[in-house]
Amino acid sequence: MKLLRNIEKDGINLKNLRVLLRLDLNVPIQDNKIVDDFRIRKSLASINFLREKGAIIIIISHIESKYNTTLKPIAEYFNTLGIDCIFEKNYKKALDFSDENSTDKIIMLENLRMHEGEEENDKKFAKELASLADIYVNDAFPVSHREHASICAITEFIPSYAGFQFEEEIKHLSSAFKPSDTERPFVFILGGAKFDTKLPLVEKFISIADMVFIGGALAHDFYKAQGIDIGRSLTSDTPPDLSKIINNKKIILPIDNVKVDNVIMDIGLQTVDLLQKEINKAKYILWNGPMGAYETGYNAGTLKLAEILSDATKKGIKTIVGGGDTLATITELKLEDSFTFISTGGGAMLDYLAKGTLPGIEALERGL
Repeated sequence: MKLLRNIEKDGINLKNLRVLLRLDLNVPIQDNKIVDDFRIRKSLASINFLREKGAIIIIISHIESKYNTTLKPIAEYFNTLGIDCIFEKNYKKALDFSDENSTDKIIMLENLRMHEGEEENDKKFAKELASLADIYVNDAFPVSHREHASICAITEFIPSYAGFQFEEEIKHLSSAFKPSDTERPFVFILGGAKFDTKLPLVEKFISIADMVFIGGALAHDFYKAQGIDIGRSLTSDTPPDLSKIINNKKIILPIDNVKVDNVIMDIGLQTVDLLQKEINKAKYILWNGPMGAYETGYNAGTLKLAEILSDATKKGIKTIVGGGDTLATITELKLEDSFTFISTGGGAMLDYLAKGTLPGIEALERGL
């Protein structure tokens, strides 16, 4: 996989070169305002590098917010960051954008998801995208688990590189596959729901981590398999086969819970204390997913866990965290700079941890 960082070592001069930069700008927007700009800020390393080298930058991205389907507010937000960003709905007009416009400016094209060929990984659409530039850069790790035209098929038609944030994601997440002796005990904390997609991850990390803590709705499936009454608590639609791991001593479940009308909504104080003790003994912690029904307001356990991990980072413990609700928690507490690494990915983070690769990575590896 070729890296943007090393592009000049490949003999490529970026001055006035057209670069198609795939970002993930799928950020929450309400009332035409950016609610959380974390992913935007993480894209700036690649943008600033390309600007400094005099490249002509054409940004492509998608957005799927229920409040918004256009990237125009994000283009306007870039302008508030001191980056002159021109928003353009017509993709072909990007060809008119040249060094005459000044490389101090960038152009942002409209939502990729408005084109049927994008999600179909259509080669014709990918070729049209590739025709807009000389170089393609993927810095959209959060969507690189999708086989979409702007992620996969495009690398067949244009020299392709991984951006700075993409490189950082692989560097930090891959460290979880083989923790060093100085990074043990290694604790993996997994929350949220959808056990059918996360079971392979649990099975994999049982053999890698020293402890696997299962929280959130995922724990309910374990309780149910153990014959524990969980009332009307959320479980997987299809009961997962936990027979291979149910009795594994590395797996730790919440020892108390917050219940409302016989429904488990969050982890309890005893469980928070248990987590704090295990975290204090650890040298490396990997966390993804909330500990309770975060979206319905039961976020006390998740917020407390974020604070505990922030304190652990200050003590020199390696902390890698990620996931949509996890990131929302960190943002709410203003702790974005309080961990070793925060992944911009949700599903992509989980897929990469489970499989060690992603369609977007494989596309870059086999691309031009």
